[in-house]
Amino acid sequence: MNRTLQNGRTSVLRTLIAGAAIVIGAELADAQNLDVQQRVAEMKQAAAANKQALMQYTWQEQVNIIVKGEQKKQERFRVQLGPDGKAQRTPLDPPVADSEPRGPLKRHIVEKKKEEFKEYEDQIKELIQQYVPPEKDFIERAYQQGNVMIGPMAGGEGQYRMVMTGYIKKGDKMTLVIDKAQKSLASISIDSYLDDPSNAVNVSVQFSSIPGGPNHVASQTINGVKKQLMLEIRNTNYEKK
Repeated sequence: MNRTLQNGRTSVLRTLIAGAAIVIGAELADAQNLDVQQRVAEMKQAAAANKQALMQYTWQEQVNIIVKGEQKKQERFRVQLGPDGKAQRTPLDPPVADSEPRGPLKRHIVEKKKEEFKEYEDQIKELIQQYVPPEKDFIERAYQQGNVMIGPMAGGEGQYRMVMTGYIKKGDKMTLVIDKAQKSLASISIDSYLDDPSNAVNVSVQFSSIPGGPNHVASQTINGVKKQLMLEIRNTNYEKK
């Protein structure tokens, strides 16, 4: 009888502990969801306001084009955001004529190769423009699909990470490192692709702030893995229009 009573008490205790664990777990999940919701709302608001502020500026962009570890070209542009929010680039360098003598066949082969890499480069640039800077509508879509995670930033005091998957393409991943106090971007890393996941594009972006003005992309390193094409981009000389 005592053993039966003891077993009954043990069973009740286990039930109470399990119930408490469920309640605590639910409360922690609710708190985490609330934190994600709050951070997403802050990021959306900051992204929209920052983009609007950047439309008042022009800046200079320098692009180093590196193929298989060898720098092939450097380009400079004057950049501003158009009414649609997309970057508009005006070349600053005069066109350079190809002075190396070649026969017709070799010239054709070289020109064809250049066209292939230029098309590849343009595809990569167009892809990355969809990620940088982040768009509030895409952030909201990722959140609604349950594809946003918030976590601490190792070694980054005053910062946290926002990891979004399926932001533009299925299986892509974009990690935002955000300053808690300023609610501004410190860096972005992107794992995406062009036509399929085997045609990978990896990106590292660093941000800075205009004194008394908005946050902006300071530099980008874009790696087109398939053709070993790397773009090193640096933005400077921000001026109000």
